[in-house]
Parts: sequence; C-alpha cells; structure tokens
Amino acid sequence: MLSRRDFLSAAAAAGATGPPADLHWLGIAEASKLLRARVVSPVELTQACLRRVEKLNPKLNAFITLTADAALADARKAEAEIAAGQWRGPLHGIPIAVKDLYDTAGVLTTAASAQYAGRVPKEDAEAVQRLKAAGAVMLGKLNMDEFAYNFTSETSYYGPSRNPWDPARSPGGSSGGSAIAVATGMCFAALGSDTGGSIRLPAALCGITGLKPTYGLVDVRGVVPLSWPLDHAGPLCRSAGDAEKILAVLAGSTPALLSPAAKTLRLGIPRGPWLDGVDPEVRAAFDAAVKHLGGAREADLPLLPPSPQIPDLPAAYLTIIQTEAFAFHEEMVKQHPERFHAGTLRSIQSGAKVTAAEYARARHEMERLRAGVRRSFEHADLLLTPTSHAAAFELGKPAPLTFLRNTAPWNLFGLPTISIPCGFTSAGLPVGLQITGAAGQDRLVLMLAALYQKATRWHLKRAA
Repeated sequence: MLSRRDFLSAAAAAGATGPPADLHWLGIAEASKLLRARVVSPVELTQACLRRVEKLNPKLNAFITLTADAALADARKAEAEIAAGQWRGPLHGIPIAVKDLYDTAGVLTTAASAQYAGRVPKEDAEAVQRLKAAGAVMLGKLNMDEFAYNFTSETSYYGPSRNPWDPARSPGGSSGGSAIAVATGMCFAALGSDTGGSIRLPAALCGITGLKPTYGLVDVRGVVPLSWPLDHAGPLCRSAGDAEKILAVLAGSTPALLSPAAKTLRLGIPRGPWLDGVDPEVRAAFDAAVKHLGGAREADLPLLPPSPQIPDLPAAYLTIIQTEAFAFHEEMVKQHPERFHAGTLRSIQSGAKVTAAEYARARHEMERLRAGVRRSFEHADLLLTPTSHAAAFELGKPAPLTFLRNTAPWNLFGLPTISIPCGFTSAGLPVGLQITGAAGQDRLVLMLAALYQKATRWHLKRAA
C-alpha cells in the first residue's frame, strides 16, 4: 500500500505541493486509487474543493447553492465505508456537483429562474440517485442560463457566470456553472444538460471535456425539461477517462471496448457549413488535431435545411425546441411573465405561433434524420468538427447563434458527441475539438478522445 509519506514525496518530486492544496486537480481514477488505499480521505478531497469554491466562486459565480455541511457529512460517511471495506466503485468519495435543473431531495432546485426560486423537490433526479448510490459526494447546485434556454450564462436569476480563463468573457451555456466548477477544481466532475450544445459549448470555451451521450442513454427523469426529444443529460469532466467513469454510473456498466490505435479508425469531416467562417486560430487548432489523429476524409450527412428565421440552426430543430419550450412554460408565462428574464421570455414566446402541422412535420423530419444518419457511418467510424466557430465571446455583447451551428445538429440526430480541448488562441482562450459517433457508440467516441488526450496535454492546462 502506498503510504502518505510516499505519496507526498512523489508529489513533491513532480513539482506539486501535495495535499491539501493540489488534491482538487487529481483525476478521478487517481483520486479513487488513493481513496481506496486510504492515502487520502473523502473529507480531504471535499475540503479541497470547498476551499476552491470559497476562493473563486465570488468572482466566477459557478454555484447557486453550496451544500457544504451535507457534503462533509457524506464525505465522512464515505470515509467510514471505505475503511470498513465497503467499496462502491470509482466514484466513492469523489466530490461532484450538478446543474441546478437536476432535482435534489430537500435541496433548492431553481433552474436559475425566479419562477422556481423557492422550489425544493422531495426526490432526487434519477441521475442524482445513481451518483449517490455510487458513493459520490454531492457539493451543491451549479449556475446556468434560465431554464437552459440560452448559451451565454447571462440569463440566470442569480447573475451571470464568468469564464475562468478571462472573467470578462462567457463560459458558454447553458451549463456554464458546471464547466467553470470543473475547470477550476471546485469539483471533480459535474452534471450538465445539452439540448443544442449546452454541455459541449461550455466545455470548449472553458477548456474541459464535455460529453453528450446517445439520446436516451442517460435517464432524464427529474431533470427540468427544455425539449423532450432533444434533451440529453451528461457529464463535464477534466478528461475523457473521467467522463467514461461518470457515464458508466449514469447509464449502467457496459462492456469496455478494445483500444485500437487511432489510425485504425476511419475518421471523417462532414461536408457542409461545419468549417465555414471558423476563426483562423480555431481552424488551425482543429487542423492540427485532425493531423495528429492521422487525418480524415470528407463524409456525407443527411441534408439539414436551415431555418429561414435563424439560418445557423436547422429548421426542424428550431421548430421543435420553440414548440416544446412554450408547451412546458405556457402556464408560467400566463401567470407570472415578469418572473422570467426578458431574453428567456422572448425565446419562450417565439413558440406560441408554431402550428400543430409545422410541429408534426418537424418531428417527422427529426425521425427521418435519425434513421438516415446511420448511413453516414458506413464509411466513417467517427466524425470530427470544431466544437464552435470561435473562442469565448465577451459578456454583455450580442453573441451570434453561429456558436450553436456545430452543436445543435447532433441533438437533432441524437448522436453521442464529445468536446475536448485541442489548443488555445493567442489570447489564451481554449479551443474545442468535437468527436461524434453513431448512435450507441459512446464508448468509441470516448476511446478516441482518451487516445488524443493520452498523446497531448491541452486538457492538463489549468484556468486558475
């Protein structure tokens, strides 16, 4: 068994200061090994994260609700269980936080809206139940765009969240608080939701790893909805290896894939607008990542007719999200419209004019696309794109929906997609590489991401 002295000596030799200051940067696998060997304790990990929250949250505004006392109690319980040999798996004793649209029993769940300012659920969301059953320590609830209906992290009732690489810029949204917390060591991983890029865009703009699993793979019961056929629940982490461990708990264990070299995979870059108007520095980082992976050939996807109102979004996607967001919020709009952020209210009300026929056609189109996209993987195992066309944008300025152009289509297709860091701009802002697989090929997506991260160091750079 590795002793504490040996661990501290090794950490010092590697240039780290050792516990407690740097425990928050451990990967989940490394932390889990040390916990199981009782070299460090869940209480130490939790305290390390809480110190980061105390130091950084006043500036970055990642947390809405911090459950410090409950987290420390859970950490002490995990410590006792591990000492007694009652090991629950790799998340046992690991501090995790969740986006504030996951129901949490006895803990405020607001979806960052005044509409839900006093809402305290009686039951946990299914995903939260699974994390708790795996022994994870729950730190609290993370800031987000109101009802997940934006991508800037500026529409929260609790104030905007800020990018840890440059607090004058957006962390992306709607899972902005989740990305910030992971990127700064406030937690080891976080849960987000993704209806058009809300996991992957914040992951890209904050320099971390964000996974949108195959549609339906992760149960969304107890997650406040935005659009039922487009909503995905998934993890934000500091590595693909960490994401795999979270997904295994959320979705249930599945057989691990063999790990062939990246060169044995057929990689494709979709034809179409995916690379149009991409910032030159983002394009250079993307091209370098593709070259590192052995290159890619052009690949075909089913045609996605753009929306006449918003050409950066597919027409079917926009019709579905507008209709379903309005359906869910209709009574709140009638009773207390003043409780919405003005931007959220405008977005919700845009769905009031969609006809039943338009919605039916959009749903039919979505089903046609999900069936037809299977053919795109007959000649490519995985598809590569930049996650977004540019790096983080300034807060307080209009942000174009171009930031969702490369993310929203995958929600319409329902495919597993991950964003991982692949470089930085000259301004020191992260760039994301997006890897997409066929439906059900989540582990293949994670495998390529892990291979890339094993050979590069972009995901190891720290924002704070």
